[in-house]
Amino acid sequence: MTTKQKNILFLAITGVILLILLLFVILSSRIPMNDEFTTGNTPGNLNNGGYFCEMDGRVYFANAYDNFALYSMNPDETDLVKFNEGAVSSINAAGNYLYYAQVSGGTEAGGIGSAVRMAGIYRSNLKGKSVVGLDRCDIVSMQLCGNYLYYEKYDKQIGTSLDKVRIDKKDKQTVAEAIINPNCYVNGKIYYNGAAEDHYLHALDVATDRDSVVWQGNIWNPILQDGYVYYMDVAENYRLCRYNLSNNVVEVLTNDRIDMFNVYGNYIYYQVSSADAPALKRMMTDGSAQEIVREGVYQNINITSEYVYFNSFNESTPVYKTYTYGPINVTTFDAAREAAMKNNNLKGKSEE
Repeated sequence: MTTKQKNILFLAITGVILLILLLFVILSSRIPMNDEFTTGNTPGNLNNGGYFCEMDGRVYFANAYDNFALYSMNPDETDLVKFNEGAVSSINAAGNYLYYAQVSGGTEAGGIGSAVRMAGIYRSNLKGKSVVGLDRCDIVSMQLCGNYLYYEKYDKQIGTSLDKVRIDKKDKQTVAEAIINPNCYVNGKIYYNGAAEDHYLHALDVATDRDSVVWQGNIWNPILQDGYVYYMDVAENYRLCRYNLSNNVVEVLTNDRIDMFNVYGNYIYYQVSSADAPALKRMMTDGSAQEIVREGVYQNINITSEYVYFNSFNESTPVYKTYTYGPINVTTFDAAREAAMKNNNLKGKSEE
C-alpha cells in the first residue's frame, strides 16, 4: 500500500469515527417524547405546592428541614438522597426526567464549582444531574401535560400568564394572558376554574390551546377523578362538593368552610377553616367517615402512597405525617430532619 493510499484510508477511518461520534452526541442529547396524556404529579399535590411527587417506587420531595432542597427517597422513607442546594416546588416526574421550579439560587449537592442556578423551571435526570434550565421566571404552579410543561407565570411588570415550553426546551410561548391553574390535566385537557370573568369549570385542550366551558358552577381548585369534579364551592362559603360529569348532579361532601384539600384514591384530606375548631380532617370521597387528623391550622397537604405530609400554617417545620390509608397516627418526618442534619454537617466539614 502506498503512502497516498494509507493517508486516504486514515482519513476515511477518521471521518467514519467522527461521524459516529456526531451521531452519538445527537442521539444522546435527544429527549424522548412522552405519551400525550402523561402527567407529572397529582393535581392535589400541585395545588398544595407540589412538594412531594412519587413515580416508579421513588418519592422526590422538597426537604423543608433543608431549606426545601430537592431530595429523593423510597416511599417508606428509607434511602434519602440530596440532589441540590436550591429551594424547589412544583415537582413533576415522568420517564427519565424530573421537572421543578427553583425558587432560589442553588447548585447540585456537592457541586463545587458548578454554576449557581437562578429562579426558574429546570429539568434533570432522576438522579438530579444533567440540569437544564427551561425558563427563567417566577411561577405559581406547573404541570407536565404530555410533552409540554404548562406553568402559571408571574411577572411583576406584566402580571400573570399561562405559558408552556416543550420538555426539550423548544416551542416556548405564552398560551393566555390570564390566571389559569394548569394542575388538573386529564385526557388531553386542563380543567380549571375561571378567575377573572367567572368561576366556571373550563377545559383547555392542549392540542389546540382552545378553551371551552364545561359547567357553569361557582368553583375553586377543581380536581377531576373517576368522573367527578371535586371543588370548593365559592358561593356557599367554600364548602367541599363534587360534581358528577355524567349526570350533572352536585353532592355536598361537607358544610365546613375549607382552605385547601387533596384527593388521593378513596380519601380526601382537607383543612377546615374555623375560628373555634380549625383542624385537618379526612373523609372518604363520597363524604362519609369524616374524622379529625390533627387539630390546628395546617397547609401544604401532599400525599404519597404511604404517607400524607403537612405542616403548620406559616411554619415550614416540623413536617407532620400520617398514614395515607388505615388508622390515623400523626408523627413527624424525622427521616428528613436527620438527613438534613447529616448533609449540613458534611457540607460544614467540606468547607473547613
